[in-house]
Amino acid sequence: MPFSDDELIEQLAAGQRGLVTRTQLRARGITAHAIASRVRAKRLRLLHRGVYRVGPVIAPHARELAAVLACGPHAVVSHRSAGWLWQLLPDPGEAPVDISLREGDRGRRRNISVHRVHLREHDVTTCEDIAVTTPRRTLIDLAAVLSSRDLERALAIAERLNLLERRDLLSAQQAGRPGAPLLRTLLQTDAGPAFTRSEAEDQFLALIRRAQLPAPETNVRVGDYEVDFYWRRERLVVEVDGFAFHANTRKFDSDRRRDAWLTANGLHVIRVTWRQLTGEPEVVLVRLAQTLTHGGMHATQSA
Repeated sequence: MPFSDDELIEQLAAGQRGLVTRTQLRARGITAHAIASRVRAKRLRLLHRGVYRVGPVIAPHARELAAVLACGPHAVVSHRSAGWLWQLLPDPGEAPVDISLREGDRGRRRNISVHRVHLREHDVTTCEDIAVTTPRRTLIDLAAVLSSRDLERALAIAERLNLLERRDLLSAQQAGRPGAPLLRTLLQTDAGPAFTRSEAEDQFLALIRRAQLPAPETNVRVGDYEVDFYWRRERLVVEVDGFAFHANTRKFDSDRRRDAWLTANGLHVIRVTWRQLTGEPEVVLVRLAQTLTHGGMHATQSA
């Protein structure tokens, strides 16, 4: 028994995050009139020229796949959109989807940012069953469009997720590419790219770098806990409390238990508040420099 048009549409959409293309529908024998009638009834919703969403529900990463389908068989997700797919960058929201084309049509499309680049076969893979630039190529592309701090955070996340090795990325760089000097600088630092999770941690990291203090490990596990900043040789831990910190008693008690455990295990713990970080940065630096120079006492102090 042959399938109905609706059954054929559902079969196609089931394997493509709820998406179908006009070319696919016509290849299955669905007429232009049948397609048009379903568009009018909003059973097919136009996303791009020749690309439709089936029904009202938007599947995760459907925007990225729709952009690939709209740009043809040689299209791959790249740049910031690839960073989102690889979990290196936050959700871009409704920003245009970045697409790189190895060849073929490069015309403009609404809500798609097309990049005219040269991609080799080893630059392309799949993530979430969507054609995308590899983590290595994604970071090389991001070096040209991200700020220094955002790029450093993306590099640190990539290392944490075991998506690449620093030496591999260094060897893959191409001289003269936009962002290549910045990328090389970040990769060649002794401590490596630093991963931070908040504006307060960013502020603290920038402060110690301006003062040219020794680089710490960032957001690293010590025993059963993850600490914000850790100088392993000096056995020093710094915890940075953001402006919204300790909004509830449970969080306060949990952090004090952690501080007590770290102290009992021979580490010196310094807590830096948002107010101290923004209003008294010199005081924070003096205490930190003294502790790094002379070694931490086995007791929790307040910066």
